[in-house]
Amino acid sequence: MSKSKKVVFFGSGPVAAASLALLASDFTIEAIITKPKPPHHRGEVPVLEVAKKLELPVFTAANKQELDELFAQKPVNSQLAILIDFGIIVSQKVIDYFGLGIINSHFSILPQWRGADPITFAVLSGQQTTGVSLMLLVEAMDEGPLLAYGEHEIPAKTTTPELTNELIKLSHVLLAETVPKYIAGELQPVAQNETGCEVSYSHKLVKSDGGVDFSKPARQIEREVRAYQPWPKSQAKILGHDVIITKTRVAKDKGDGDLVMKCQPGWLEIQKLIAPSGRTMSGADFLRGYKR
Repeated sequence: MSKSKKVVFFGSGPVAAASLALLASDFTIEAIITKPKPPHHRGEVPVLEVAKKLELPVFTAANKQELDELFAQKPVNSQLAILIDFGIIVSQKVIDYFGLGIINSHFSILPQWRGADPITFAVLSGQQTTGVSLMLLVEAMDEGPLLAYGEHEIPAKTTTPELTNELIKLSHVLLAETVPKYIAGELQPVAQNETGCEVSYSHKLVKSDGGVDFSKPARQIEREVRAYQPWPKSQAKILGHDVIITKTRVAKDKGDGDLVMKCQPGWLEIQKLIAPSGRTMSGADFLRGYKR
């Protein structure tokens, strides 16, 4: 696609940074709208780092009010914006600022997994297929009409970071194909119920979500361990020690593996974990080093 198509990019998190790096090869990015670097943050902020590397103008807003105040100053001229992993509610005033609106790339097949963390919940639910939806942004949470969507099969042992990387690539392909058609007036948005998916909601994860409860079914805990990477991580107490479980498999019985935990129902082998020392080790090594 010609880089003559000018857009504004809204994004703040790591997914936004990776997406921006890809989009810059297909679009002329007039400016980036992102959150400011927190006062006590150490290290780089991914979106700001990419913007600096690409030598792109940056405007920051910490919340909805600051975003409204920014756009009251008429900072950009583009007729279209793309929003990925932004983390701030966008008012109708800001949406209407753009003649063609704001396209949100959402990492599920809407209306499935509306909300803050669709990728984690796709892994957590054990579903076999997810995808990416390109939606025209509205003020209501993830309820806008769709311009396009693409499906992606979820491998049986995938983790949230692995699936995220695949969906970033799918999002880029969809945007590169869809945006020129939308700008040319060749696409009409359709209601989300056209996808055939049921409405469901994800929520923003908190640290306590990662607590491992061995009274749950083994298969459910195995999915949680894959889903809760890299946050909030799967925290457990094993042999009296606080650990973070990083890899498991559903076992046949207590003897099917080195470090096997009883669940309700089933058995779960702890294949890898982060020990109290901070070292990543196998279940067998943990038993040798920490069994009392």
